[in-house]
Amino acid sequence: MDHHTSDETLDIVATEAFGALGQTHQIPPFSSRPPGLTVDDAYRVTPRVRQMFEAHGAKVKGRKIGFTNRTIWQQYNVYAPIWGYAYDRTVHDLAVTPTLSLRPFSEPRIEPEIMFGLGSVPSGGMDEAALSACIDWVALGYEIVQSIYPGWQFAAADTIAAGGLHGALLIGPRHPFAPRAAEWRRALTEFEIDLSCDGRLIDRGHAKNVLEGPLSALRHLVELLESDSVNPPLAFGEIISTGTLTKAMPVAPGETWTAKPSGIALEGVTVRFV
Repeated sequence: MDHHTSDETLDIVATEAFGALGQTHQIPPFSSRPPGLTVDDAYRVTPRVRQMFEAHGAKVKGRKIGFTNRTIWQQYNVYAPIWGYAYDRTVHDLAVTPTLSLRPFSEPRIEPEIMFGLGSVPSGGMDEAALSACIDWVALGYEIVQSIYPGWQFAAADTIAAGGLHGALLIGPRHPFAPRAAEWRRALTEFEIDLSCDGRLIDRGHAKNVLEGPLSALRHLVELLESDSVNPPLAFGEIISTGTLTKAMPVAPGETWTAKPSGIALEGVTVRFV
């Protein structure tokens, strides 16, 4: 699709993507079908899919940033970060929801991520200190991602049309940012993390796998939205999940996953799948 793609065509794409997300079935990537799908047009699909979620009673809680981890770009053939919405029905505190059903998701994978809650609205051009002053809290948690495209085969535009591949956010203990802002800023570029399944180490990650650290991922999203004429900028109170610190690993019912950080004052987080 080029920049002259009709609203009618975009409505059809949005309807098909929303149906696949809601009914847990997979479809051929839009980019593989004539005449294709561009990233610009995929972001024109985004508000249409949001409207469909809202029409079914969902409320936006924030955004997830995807493909900030450059170590996985070649694996997925996606070479720049993307974003999608997170909703009240997809966002959970691990203290309340330590167990999650995988039934709603297509080919689910787990990603340990840093999450921020916004206490004020950031703007483009902010340095890291000014940007971090907009953060109310920080937490370690997981994003559960999914692929409505078989075998995780897609182009960047397909991931955007599919809501950024978002399935769920699972948020660990939240820590106020402002009282230790300088410490958080330093740690958020230096910490490491171990991801384990049923007590077996699966992968190790580092803060700088996420661009130059999670704060740089937040800055990237702010600047991306500033140049977006279709989708709104970040708002007060939004939750931002900044991208996976390790590889995205397939998950299955019966497994228990734990992420343990070092070099940052955040607790490890554990989730069990059913």
